[in-house]
This record gives sequence, C-alpha cells and structure tokens, in this order.
Amino acid sequence: MNKLDKIESKYIKTDIPEFKAGDKVRVKIRISEENKDRIQVFEGIVIRIKGTGINKTFTVRKISFNNIGVERTFLINSPVIQSIEKVGDGIVRRAKLYYLRDKVGKKSKVRFK
Repeated sequence: MNKLDKIESKYIKTDIPEFKAGDKVRVKIRISEENKDRIQVFEGIVIRIKGTGINKTFTVRKISFNNIGVERTFLINSPVIQSIEKVGDGIVRRAKLYYLRDKVGKKSKVRFK
C-alpha cells in the first residue's frame, strides 16, 4: 500500500452495495438550500461505472415526465450522497448502456430478475 492509497482510504465509503450496469438503484442526495437541508431521491438504471478508488463514478438514467431522459453522474464516495440502495438486478450483456439514449418507450426498458 503506497502513501496515496493510505490517504484515500480515509475517504472511501464502505456501506455501498455492489451494483453493475443495468441495475436499478435509488440514490439519496443531501441538498442544502439557503439554511435548510433536504434529501432528494434519484432512481433509475445504472448505464455506466467508471474509474477506481476515490475517483469511481457511476451514471444513472431515468425517464422523467413527458418521456424526457435525465442522466446524472455521481461520485460514489461523495459526502453529498447519503445512501445508495439497489432496487433490482438488471439482465444486460454490456458494460456501458449508451444505446438506451436512443430508445423510446418499451424498447428502452431493461429486463429484471
């Protein structure tokens, strides 16, 4: 273990569930507005996991109202993230699900176990 790994180990979270691309997750984010804090929930399908260690990120895509796709990228070890819950196991054959951006309606769904 080199010096950089020792420093990073303090900031790496250990309570994160194992998930992969295609899984459905619920991310709870702490948002501070003026003098109040609140929790916002972002639930969708993981389309990408990138990086290692403290720089590991994942991108979640959901379909909001009026069939508009919304993607959000999170740092896994960010202090803003309060919790990550795995909702379902997706059945996919790829590591990056960018093809979901072009699909509309039922074709954009991922099968779950």
